[in-house]
Amino acid sequence: MDREKKVLIFQGGWDGHEPALVAARFARIMQEQGYTCEVHSDQAILSDEAYIRELDLIIPCWTMGSIDPKARENIMKAVASGCGLAGCHGGMCDAFREDTEWQFMTGGQWVSHPGGDGIRYRVNIRHGSSPIVEGLEDFEVCSEQYYLHVDPAVEVLATTRFPVFPYYHISNKPVDMPVAWTKFWGNGRVFYNSLGHHDDVFEKFPQAQLLMERGMVWAAEGRQYALDHGLTTQRFENENKLS
Repeated sequence: MDREKKVLIFQGGWDGHEPALVAARFARIMQEQGYTCEVHSDQAILSDEAYIRELDLIIPCWTMGSIDPKARENIMKAVASGCGLAGCHGGMCDAFREDTEWQFMTGGQWVSHPGGDGIRYRVNIRHGSSPIVEGLEDFEVCSEQYYLHVDPAVEVLATTRFPVFPYYHISNKPVDMPVAWTKFWGNGRVFYNSLGHHDDVFEKFPQAQLLMERGMVWAAEGRQYALDHGLTTQRFENENKLS
């Protein structure tokens, strides 16, 4: 019998990022990929460590706000055991601003979006960086352009050139800011995409949704890979001499 593949989406925080709409979109996408999805509008489920550890993928859609350290620890342990973690825009990398462990796991933190919403900019695909971007071409979007502080360990899949809008940072040299990346946390796969200020970004710019869909599926598939290859948290800790 095939194993049921399960996704948890928890949504809330700042309403300006339309977390309920984004969560519903991501649930539809993953259901079409054969996953059973639960969407929760609070964080209570995160206290159930046994439930969290059985998931294939966790998708946070929760800008700003706070998270109980125990709930965050449950997610960290689940991802380390092989569960995927994927999210977009402020829903993952502007969540829980004061929690540095969350930032360590996700790979980055939003710090600014010069010019606000309605900035037209180019997303440059790093061809050959990952199967997630195979066949995708560079594309333009009109939305917020995220400036992030980024973990140097991430694998960058797409970038955008700053500055586009004149702001205090314009005195510095131009930089290529990551838009999408992957990383690993223990045995788990992590994917982030900075696009998605509003839900309709994924309607107006279909390549943004395709990038998100591929990233979520890639992260979720890490659970089965870990099971197939006998990758456990204990084995990871033993091999890497973690206490």
